[in-house]
Amino acid sequence: MNLIYFSLPFLFIIALVFSMLGMGGSQLYIPVLFWLGMDFKTEAIPLGMLLNVVNSSSAAWTYGRRKLIDWRVATPFGIAMVIFAPVGTLANVNLPTKPVILIFALFTTAAALLMLSGWKPKKGSLSAHERLILGIFAGSVLGFFAGLIGRGGGSFVVPLLYIAGLDMKMAAATSAMVVTFSGTSSFVSHIATAAKPDWFFWMLCAVSVFTGSQIGSRLMAKKLKPKSVRLIFGGVLLGVAIILIVKDVLL
Repeated sequence: MNLIYFSLPFLFIIALVFSMLGMGGSQLYIPVLFWLGMDFKTEAIPLGMLLNVVNSSSAAWTYGRRKLIDWRVATPFGIAMVIFAPVGTLANVNLPTKPVILIFALFTTAAALLMLSGWKPKKGSLSAHERLILGIFAGSVLGFFAGLIGRGGGSFVVPLLYIAGLDMKMAAATSAMVVTFSGTSSFVSHIATAAKPDWFFWMLCAVSVFTGSQIGSRLMAKKLKPKSVRLIFGGVLLGVAIILIVKDVLL
């Protein structure tokens, strides 16, 4: 059997964990596919972005049915990310990306420590006006930088929503919807570079990720407490920060 087929259980596990956290998982899908033999630019990246969308949209569907998504934040946030991600991609031609990635890695580390520390933001409902401003401003900024460094942005959306006062479970669920917006934009921009994709294998990967996402999102919605989601998210963020620094800054 082709070694690449051994990626299916890894993709399932990544989807299961990341769907609980409102993240698509492309930061792990892509390196796993590359390490198992796929060409990085023409196969691993477009397939990784597709799986990112499958995971986040599947999780968002589950969270939406359980009324965990704050649509008044998710909608302007997602639209702004879709609009400004291409701007960041264009800026990538003229700006050095390693310093930006390092800044995001440090931000990710700080967010992870914040989650693990047990600090809680001030509670209180955001007004409709505040939700709109948060969605447009944060979506524009994160969309630009997500396009600049080629990331979906889920690592940054959840901490921002949590700091803004959303419950941890609602922050993760809302992020899943936002990541679906931005991930779809990224996938469309990358699919043109895919050279002869193996649609049979891509479908197997999508089914594996969809299954993991459904299990993970239902587990989060039904079983996990906000504290558990916060601690898991903090641990995963530390791992993401290490990958960013090692893969994109040091190497």
